Amino acid sequence: MGPYDSANSAGSSNGSSSSSSAKPKDNIDGLLAGAGYRVRSSDLRHVAQRLERLETVMVNSPASQISHLASDAVHYNPSDIASWVDSILSELNHPFPLSSDLPDFPDLMITDPTVGADVWAADPRPHQNISPPPPLLPLPPLHQHHHPLTVVTAMEEDSGIRLVHMLVTCAESVQRGELALAGSLIENMQALLTRVNVNCGIGKVAGYFIDALNRRVFSTAGRTGSAGAAYEDEVLYHHFYEACPYLKFAHFTANQAMLEAFNDHDCVHVIDFNLMHGLQWPALIQALALRPGGPPLLRLTGIGPPSPDGRDSLREVGLRLADFARSVNVRFAFRGVAATRLEDVKPWMLQVSPKEAVAVNSIMQLHRLLGSDMTRDSGIGIVLGWIRSLNPKIMTVVEQEADHNQAGFLDRFTEALYYYSTMFDSLEACAMQPEKALAEMYIQREICNVVCCEGSARVERHEPLAKWTNRLVQAGFKPLHLGSNAFKQASMLLTLFSAEGYCVEEKEGCLTLGWHSRSLIAASAWRAVPDPNSPHGIIKP
Repeated sequence: MGPYDSANSAGSSNGSSSSSSAKPKDNIDGLLAGAGYRVRSSDLRHVAQRLERLETVMVNSPASQISHLASDAVHYNPSDIASWVDSILSELNHPFPLSSDLPDFPDLMITDPTVGADVWAADPRPHQNISPPPPLLPLPPLHQHHHPLTVVTAMEEDSGIRLVHMLVTCAESVQRGELALAGSLIENMQALLTRVNVNCGIGKVAGYFIDALNRRVFSTAGRTGSAGAAYEDEVLYHHFYEACPYLKFAHFTANQAMLEAFNDHDCVHVIDFNLMHGLQWPALIQALALRPGGPPLLRLTGIGPPSPDGRDSLREVGLRLADFARSVNVRFAFRGVAATRLEDVKPWMLQVSPKEAVAVNSIMQLHRLLGSDMTRDSGIGIVLGWIRSLNPKIMTVVEQEADHNQAGFLDRFTEALYYYSTMFDSLEACAMQPEKALAEMYIQREICNVVCCEGSARVERHEPLAKWTNRLVQAGFKPLHLGSNAFKQASMLLTLFSAEGYCVEEKEGCLTLGWHSRSLIAASAWRAVPDPNSPHGIIKP
């Protein structure tokens, strides 16, 4: 769906460096090859001229002269784009000579003359001092086998390519502090959105990113950011869970790892860093109920934000889980810990006993502890420190497989554009409504935080598995292999979704779930290396 093909973005976790891929063989331009067009690099200038001329002709021609183009044939992603444009122009009886006095284009840049005029006027610097825009990003084909064929006109394809290019140019302007130029680009992109389908594909993705840029440039509230009401977050989280397999994959994979770690233990204690509705735990309770030799005593400590309306929502979730555990004959105890931020939790609040097998469960939460301060006294350093002191039997970690914590705004923005384009592409394959629409709102909040916010307000600081591995090893943890059962569970889960394209991969004992060749979330398991210091969160018998 999005502006990037999964194959092109599979290894694109390095921000802007991912936007310039190697040229395929036969001198075919790699950027347009990802969109299904075979164009030689030497022909880029001529193709750009043809597209601009076609647009001018179609805009200026009477409707009676071009109506047959829509009624007589469907043109979709023609591989020989130059010949195709020429054929359309010949049908319109507008032959044109190729000018030989135009300057060579360093890259394919199809620009709107009106856009260029506004941009130059908004920038007070001399034109010769303006750095060239970043390279055009690849626009891949949609995975049309998942949903009905969408007819995309040449003008819409052209507008989509321009939107991607203008988005990155605008992000570069924001990084340089040129907010007047960025504002002008935002206005032009909003106008360009009217020429594309904003219900799917690049139009939808671009709309979310344009909105985020608009909030950053024009809204003080957008720059400071707001996570929204806790209740709204929980509702959107629930619909994201229902609409697509990502959270289900996270829960099932973590549960399987904990189930294996709890083998032969009669008292187990799970510490959940984000209880929400407790969606993860009925499956684990059911699995423990069926354990050979009988189920253990299960203690669950759920951490979550205080309820804005004064309700004890954590206790309500605990009561529902207790009822379910009673129905399957599992001894169960629940404790809720209300905390706005995870770093506000103290280990004594968890009441861990040395007789218990402890599991710490973090589903997309640790990245919220990251920040500009990466010392031992930072949020992530403090939390990992007391987790290690609890000496857990296992710590399960699921995080977005993305790099949205880069210092440079342009790199962060480009990586986010790649990542969320693929995420929205995968959502197009999910048929559930209205869950899908609300799931998109959940993702939109993440995009807004990544793009709009800075400092402590920016909490969506996703980092890839490789960085988490290094960080956790340095913090005193060693990796545990998730095993074949976790892989089988995850693979079976995908059979519940009729859409092809989701894929589970095993990487050095960890599991990733992605869309085609792009990994989107990664699950891993860890064991604390014994801490020589006295555990400060364990209750002495």
